[in-house]
Amino acid sequence: MEELVRKNIVNITPYIAGKPIEEIKRQWALKEIIKLASNENPLGPSLKAMEAIKKNLSKVNRYPDSLGFYLKKKLARYLNVKPANIVLGNGSDELIDIIIKTFVEDDENIITADTTFLEYEIISKVNGRRIITVPLRYFKYDLEAIKKKIGKKTKLIFIANPNNPTGTYVTKYEFEDFMRDLPANVLLVLDEAYDTFIDVDDFPAGLNYINNKNVIVLKTFSKAYGLAGLRIGYCLASQKLASYMEKARQPFNVNFLAHVAATAALDDKKFLRKTRKTILAGKDYLYDALSKLGIVYVPTVANFILIDVGRDGVSVFKEMLKYGVIVRDMDQYGLKNFIRVTIGTEKENERFIKVLKKVL
Repeated sequence: MEELVRKNIVNITPYIAGKPIEEIKRQWALKEIIKLASNENPLGPSLKAMEAIKKNLSKVNRYPDSLGFYLKKKLARYLNVKPANIVLGNGSDELIDIIIKTFVEDDENIITADTTFLEYEIISKVNGRRIITVPLRYFKYDLEAIKKKIGKKTKLIFIANPNNPTGTYVTKYEFEDFMRDLPANVLLVLDEAYDTFIDVDDFPAGLNYINNKNVIVLKTFSKAYGLAGLRIGYCLASQKLASYMEKARQPFNVNFLAHVAATAALDDKKFLRKTRKTILAGKDYLYDALSKLGIVYVPTVANFILIDVGRDGVSVFKEMLKYGVIVRDMDQYGLKNFIRVTIGTEKENERFIKVLKKVL
């Protein structure tokens, strides 16, 4: 049957998601599982989002507002932009797909890092576009090396900032230095899925650059807002770029409940503060615990930590499953001796350390 399939699809290695809780319960007959694999919010969604979902359940027989009028209006006020600067998506994954379909011609290429969010490469290949990957330098995007790879056929550059899975970030100075030499015909996409957890002063907030015609910024409700299961994200761009993306967007790409939940979640500033406080406190605890165990980790500005376990990361991941702790092995990223752990609640973090100590 392979001859029926487009060649670029045949050769793609699909994205491997974090193990779901239900699968581990079945496999190991465990009652209590903690999932620290997919960088989700350990506190769940906000009460305001849940109340909005319950209130609107009876309306799911209707199609959602294709334009996302109310969500865009509230986002625009929240971010001090125009609704026309916003494009809504079924998570960041769909927005990545829309961006590539909108701007990258068949014979043009895309550049990103070799160890970053896997969907940049996968979606590029699904669309039949050539992607060039550049090695990280000290676990960070190497902007100087990326600059050297830009050619006449380069149209798009993806930078995850903070980067997944390393948790590192490109500084404001590094970013602005890079932007000065960026050709006018090359688009830069800043993926800021984890920007809520930033605790440094030199982070280049993408919102400040969207009036530059080269810049598109990706945002999500999946992480800090706890709405990963509803698949809702958005991007910020100049009104002109956004208008072209709207042409490539499917008319009802964001479901109705995602619309109302995200709109309500924006009002829950108390929940957002609690989430941030939980993650930053958990990070301090894990740093201290890992250091006491003599385990090396990559300092992070996100809600996860990349950890060097000093042996095959897949075997450590599998051993931890037996104790009901789901982390993420880094085999698909080419980081053989690493695991990635999402920062959880105090109880979850303590259990993770206890099981990791036992497994190692």
